Amino acid sequence: MNPVKTAFKLALPAVERAVLAADRAISGYVQPRRARGKLILQPYVGWGTPHSVELTGRVLLPRTMSPPAKADRRLRNFANSLRRLFSREVAGVRVNGVLDGISVSAVSDKDGYFTLLFAPSAPLPSGWHEAALSIERLGSEGKTDHVRKSHSSQTRARVQVINEARFGVISDLDDTVIQSDVTSLPRMLITALMGNARTRTPFPGVGALYRALIREGESRNPVFYVSSSPWNFFDLLWQFLDYRRIPLGPIFLRSWGGGLLAEHGGHKHGVIDRLFERFPHLSFVLIGDSGEQDAMIYSEVVRKYAGRVLAVYIRDLTGAFRDETVLKLRVELARAGVDLVLAADSLNAAGHAMAMGLITPSEYRGVLISVTGPTER
Repeated sequence: MNPVKTAFKLALPAVERAVLAADRAISGYVQPRRARGKLILQPYVGWGTPHSVELTGRVLLPRTMSPPAKADRRLRNFANSLRRLFSREVAGVRVNGVLDGISVSAVSDKDGYFTLLFAPSAPLPSGWHEAALSIERLGSEGKTDHVRKSHSSQTRARVQVINEARFGVISDLDDTVIQSDVTSLPRMLITALMGNARTRTPFPGVGALYRALIREGESRNPVFYVSSSPWNFFDLLWQFLDYRRIPLGPIFLRSWGGGLLAEHGGHKHGVIDRLFERFPHLSFVLIGDSGEQDAMIYSEVVRKYAGRVLAVYIRDLTGAFRDETVLKLRVELARAGVDLVLAADSLNAAGHAMAMGLITPSEYRGVLISVTGPTER
């Protein structure tokens, strides 16, 4: 094993403790004192089958952030980024959820996370649903005190139920959908911390390509986003996708702390395995970029789930077409009947998708106009 990687793994527990300690120390000063004692719910996106749905989220103290605007100054965006990163999580709070008449509950853990598991007695129809969430403080001797209505009971969460679909899409976010400069740490930090959901920029043609692949409607093809960003940035990413008209779907992020310092590949492998196993009837299109390990990760997925990957699209940020490792992976996948397409832009991927019958010629023209014309919005 690489000595550097070995040393990193040995030091990881100490680094994690230091990060979490700094988080607790700094968050007390970043978050406004007047917000202390109040609770809010941050639900993520629920997902599952007609017979089993899970919805995760977090219990937090409020963060004073106004809606994002293009005119927001970098300093303001940076302050909001700090409020996200150094959020105040609340443990021991009971979260109640109701989905299609089914009531379940869970208690937030030490990092504020909760997971609600719904098992409908009758199959849920495919598509988007809405869950209603409320919270209770756990009092002494097992008693509960309802949190004031103005701070809790009207929280809504979106839930996607997947049943009938032609295929699914699993996509990275950073430097695949949203321009993040992950190949340069200084530029990446400036971009991530000093931007907002209105100022962050998608790659040209991404929205048109994903809309073509997803095909909104009753038999909508689901899209799942997997990113190495921390859960603290969920709201920014969701608002970005919605604002840029990029199809919405469940987002899988990582915990701020040791989980964020762990290898990117392990996180992505774990999520992809869950998706392939939860939806055994679906084949998938895998989309990523050459800035991290996506080509290698997706190649391993092709080997593990033979016959279930339709295509692999890798946005070429680093001249990967000259990388011998990537070229060998492309040859290897071709032998398995899967094309690994290295694309400088969304148009190359769209051309391949049209040739495979995944999108129509008119949808391809939509991507062409989006790439060659003005950037979307």
